Amino acid sequence: MVWIPGGTFQMGSDKHYPEERPLRRVSVDGFWMDRTPVTNVLFQTFIAETGHVTFAEIPPNPADYPGAIKELLAPGGLVFIKPAQPVDLRDIRNWWHFVLGADWRHPRGRGSNLAGLDEHPVVQIAYSDAEAYAKWAGKSVPTEAEWEFAARGGLDGAEYTWGDQLTIDGKHMANFWQGEFPWQNLAEDGFEATSPVGSFPPNGYGLVDVIGNVWEWTTDWYTARSSSAPAKACCTPRNPRGGPESESYDPNQPHIRIPRKVIKGGSHLCAPNYCRRYRPAARFPEPIDTSTSHLGFRCIVRPS
Repeated sequence: MVWIPGGTFQMGSDKHYPEERPLRRVSVDGFWMDRTPVTNVLFQTFIAETGHVTFAEIPPNPADYPGAIKELLAPGGLVFIKPAQPVDLRDIRNWWHFVLGADWRHPRGRGSNLAGLDEHPVVQIAYSDAEAYAKWAGKSVPTEAEWEFAARGGLDGAEYTWGDQLTIDGKHMANFWQGEFPWQNLAEDGFEATSPVGSFPPNGYGLVDVIGNVWEWTTDWYTARSSSAPAKACCTPRNPRGGPESESYDPNQPHIRIPRKVIKGGSHLCAPNYCRRYRPAARFPEPIDTSTSHLGFRCIVRPS
């Protein structure tokens, strides 16, 4: 782990997606943070010592998914499958597919495995799995504010964790998508999918892979307007926490009451033509019952 000194910073952005607004001053206390996302080999140790069964390995409860297709009420996870040609970007079903048998050991479904992926971030992790690992390790899942402060690496107000330019002298600084998403992956950064942790330079605090590679869970409940925004312009929130849970449901699916957490950092699937969320300010809602092939986590320790 590395020490994150804490302080006051500009959180969010007024330049990009609406849910990142408003730009505001926020303070966090210092804490320790995992230098990398949790890897497959580290997660394997947790599983071996605890016998934990991940969410993606448990059959869904039909009562939680009214109207669901019976055949899909089986263990599995969401897997990105690249289409062969341009598709309608308004419909994520063109590239996201629920795959039976997809879990952390089989990130792309039955027949896939972790061969050669020991030092890649673990994926197909639901929020409850991240919490269980953190508890076992004597750590915590970070808040959105803690995560964003750490990801900025001391570059307050910068667009990226490394400055304001997407590349430096033509060099890619993180694992994200080059080409036309979702059908053309040029892999100019050297990776088609996830990459071994530490394949790109660290930020100013020594953290690697806070941008790109895999999204990371935070403990904050998602609301369209960040809950860290102060109620009064004169006030700077200190160690804000997300919530309430009652506002974290998807208003477009009122019949499905699955709350959502904030995820941060973007992934290898974020592209300039789609989902420009390879930035510290970016945030996205993720249902707590969902595991995917591009979502992992890292932990923190707050001084007692």
